[in-house]
Amino acid sequence: MILFGTLVNGIGIILGSLIGLFLNKIPEKTKETTMNGIGLAVTLIGLRMAIETDQIIVMLLSLLFGAFAGEWLQLEERFEKLGAFLESKFSKGKQSSVSEGFITASLIFVIGAMAVVGALDSGIRGDHDVLVTKAIIDSFVALVLTTTLGWGVMLSVIPVLLYEGGIALLSTQIHNWIPQDFMDVFIVEMTATGGILIVAIGLNILHITKVRVANLLPSLLFIGFILYGWLKLGI
Repeated sequence: MILFGTLVNGIGIILGSLIGLFLNKIPEKTKETTMNGIGLAVTLIGLRMAIETDQIIVMLLSLLFGAFAGEWLQLEERFEKLGAFLESKFSKGKQSSVSEGFITASLIFVIGAMAVVGALDSGIRGDHDVLVTKAIIDSFVALVLTTTLGWGVMLSVIPVLLYEGGIALLSTQIHNWIPQDFMDVFIVEMTATGGILIVAIGLNILHITKVRVANLLPSLLFIGFILYGWLKLGI
């Protein structure tokens, strides 16, 4: 079953989020300290991902074009409106951060080598070990995030299923379209560019900055086109 690993990953996020909802009676100071710890860990994860780049100019161009596209599309504002709408419908007057939980969790769970490589393994080789391992990790992260950011974290299962499921399904034919050499380079650079976004998430969690991370998401699409042109030019 091609989507087995993707479904397990989604179930892991849902279970972790549900457990986190039952553990929401944690003192505010404990939540604050926990979020600081998560912010530091997320920043470190992002830095480790980002330094893997071999084409830093490609990363920079992708971020620049992605920022222009994201600001033009107003992605951050649209996410916030979606979160506010869901919050008004389901929060019943309680103070929560649905949009923040949704955006933060989505980026953490979607961006990274494990999501791409795991989905490719599921589709090409029928090997789901990477995504099952990722599901275990994501479930614990979802648990902790939900205790501090609320049930919006659970909504991140939607982009995770679409992203990983889409890659898994496309990968059954991807070898006919894209050379393996290019895919290897693309995964490295996409992961590195995603690492920069993860660093921004970590800094936002620590309240050091307020980066509109959602407006940088298109950079993950531009990385493929720019990298292709870059390699074609032999730079």
